[in-house]
Amino acid sequence: MANWNLDTAHSEVEFKVRHMMISTVKGLFGNFQVNLSSASEDIAQSTVEVSIDAASIDTKSEQRDQHLKSGDFFDVETYPNINFRSTSIEKTSDDEYRVTGDLTIKDVTKPVTFDAELGGVAKDPWGNAKVGYTVTGKINREDFGLTWNAALETGGVMVSNEVKFSADVQFVKS
Repeated sequence: MANWNLDTAHSEVEFKVRHMMISTVKGLFGNFQVNLSSASEDIAQSTVEVSIDAASIDTKSEQRDQHLKSGDFFDVETYPNINFRSTSIEKTSDDEYRVTGDLTIKDVTKPVTFDAELGGVAKDPWGNAKVGYTVTGKINREDFGLTWNAALETGGVMVSNEVKFSADVQFVKS
């Protein structure tokens, strides 16, 4: 069995969303855990579990971060974590995969599919086996009960429904 531990110093989860229909606001989650385990060396035979501390959101605006933590969005007091558990991993090319699983935000769980690209496998100077992936995807935030918005005087809305994200993760073999 192959188990891989997240190298938090070399991993990050970022997101971006359109703001006021004219620009993109980016943010990240500072605290998260990813468990990657497999019965073989084949990543397509793996299970991935992700837990993100929703209160660790950082958009470089304390006022906006507090609003995102409130009941209008993540309601971190009631739902402290965003969770994902893979149900299948399909190899689509030599270094690309399609990861499908159940994403839970607040009290809503929906199936989602993300793309993952193998960055490479290497040994560090101390002989530890490392592997890196970039995972990308998008969700409709309203599907998960994140429905707060405000109509704009000029037409459109304050926050788009589509949220794009990218996670760069590095693991060390245990």
